[in-house]
Amino acid sequence: MNDETSLTHAGSVVSITGSVVDIRFDRCLPPIHTILYAGHDRRVIIEVLTQLDDSRVRGIAMTPTQGLARGMSVENSGAPLKAPVGKNILSRMFDVFGRPIDRLPLPSDIEWRSVHQTPPPLARLSTKSELFETGIKIIDVLAPLERGGKAGLFGGAGVGKTVLLTEMIHNMVGQHEGVSLFCGIGERCREGEELYREMKAAGVLPNMVMVFGQMNELPGSRFRVGNAALTMAEYFRDDERRDVLLLIDNIFRFIQAGSEVSGLMGQMPSRLGYQSTMGTELSQLQERIANTDTGAITSIQAVYVPADDFTDPAAVHTFSHLSASIVLSRKRASEGLFPAIDPLQSNSKMATPRIVGERHYRIAQEVRSTLAQYEDLKDIIAMLGLEQLSREDRNIVYRARRLERFLTQPFFTTEQFTGLSGKLVSRNDALNGCERILNDEFKDYPESGLYMIGSIDEAKK
Repeated sequence: MNDETSLTHAGSVVSITGSVVDIRFDRCLPPIHTILYAGHDRRVIIEVLTQLDDSRVRGIAMTPTQGLARGMSVENSGAPLKAPVGKNILSRMFDVFGRPIDRLPLPSDIEWRSVHQTPPPLARLSTKSELFETGIKIIDVLAPLERGGKAGLFGGAGVGKTVLLTEMIHNMVGQHEGVSLFCGIGERCREGEELYREMKAAGVLPNMVMVFGQMNELPGSRFRVGNAALTMAEYFRDDERRDVLLLIDNIFRFIQAGSEVSGLMGQMPSRLGYQSTMGTELSQLQERIANTDTGAITSIQAVYVPADDFTDPAAVHTFSHLSASIVLSRKRASEGLFPAIDPLQSNSKMATPRIVGERHYRIAQEVRSTLAQYEDLKDIIAMLGLEQLSREDRNIVYRARRLERFLTQPFFTTEQFTGLSGKLVSRNDALNGCERILNDEFKDYPESGLYMIGSIDEAKK
């Protein structure tokens, strides 16, 4: 860069308040989303979020601001945050800036693209619906996922969102022929390191990319890591014409980072302390996850629900974007029914006779109806005992309890803790099992014989 250009692009720090930095530019005010470099060795990276007047901008630091002082010079990069794309990013692990974090050198022959892309136009979106099998009984029967759709795993702390997500990766990556992309937003670094090791051991790393913005990083970088991962996913969908499986853990941390950024910028919060622009920010991210004429991005997202309150604005806004909602229940987890998915609260827009077929739809409705009737009878059983129920009601209770046990499943990712080998169950086997239980074929078998098995025939052994 020659002296004249650097003078035009140079600014100086006016004030620093935590992660918020005000910078003066005498000429050529940088546009919003521009990346600025400051401090020793350009170590402090700042993203412009607002223009205060004709000579000052306010930005949020994406790296720690230690060592930054007023009057220090700031370099304008003239470009927004960029992410690396290309075939060579496969099997690698990156941070929000596209720097490798797997102790290997930066891949060669890559292209850098802005993380701020627009969603595909309506004319390019695909309208066909097909099922995406997970091999997990309760999901495939009651809340089937859509290829190219968005599914959310909702639950409070410690009910098994990450375990369910890693199990889905294990089951799908083997049978999924496209690219898998894991995006960790504000979660534990331990989980990222474990996932990398597991994927390497399973031999599926060559078709996988991982992007992390961990919980110890500043809100500015956690807020943009989802955009970086989506830019990589869009490359594989649009340029390589491949199907992409995008796994996000955890979308709530994206909303939380946006809330922190908004608070740092001094904006007025709305309900329950969330930023007033939360709906827009979430939509800008979610609308990019779409099915187009070139390929599909199928997304599975873990969603932390604060204090198990499903009326929380973060959960409500996320629900509206999804084609399937899988709700995890603390009550079922306490009863030892794993995966702890609530069969009555979980739903999917795919569960219609036109898409899953008449038989699947009928069985799923019967399972829901039986479990709902059992739920209604629980109060009577608690007060008066099972003997006071009519014969018909008792049969419903026996069926429901057997269905609950049958819909549990040992996971591959928890083998080392449970000592039970993982099971992958096809949709057909899961439906057969439910149908046979509803037809009272297993009424003489003990309930415990149906707990933590794969297909129904294992109960007879």
